Amino acid sequence: MSEQHATTTPPRISLMAAAELRDALRAIGEGRGPAAIASLMAIDAASWDAVEERLAAVVGSDLRALLLSAASSGTAGTGTAEFLG
Repeated sequence: MSEQHATTTPPRISLMAAAELRDALRAIGEGRGPAAIASLMAIDAASWDAVEERLAAVVGSDLRALLLSAASSGTAGTGTAEFLG
């Protein structure tokens, strides 16, 4: 009798989703809120699951807090904190 081991693969972030996330972070840094939202909304559901899982493992589950922290670090545009807050 052969034993089969059920292995679950962690959710994967697609290349397109990674590019959209990069573009969103860049847009936030430049103070372009609508462009950031558009990029985040373009991420597919499976990739979002993977992003959320990795985010929870690294900084907790609060993406908004992470973005606010990035906005206040001095690398973001002046309107980013107001946009996110």
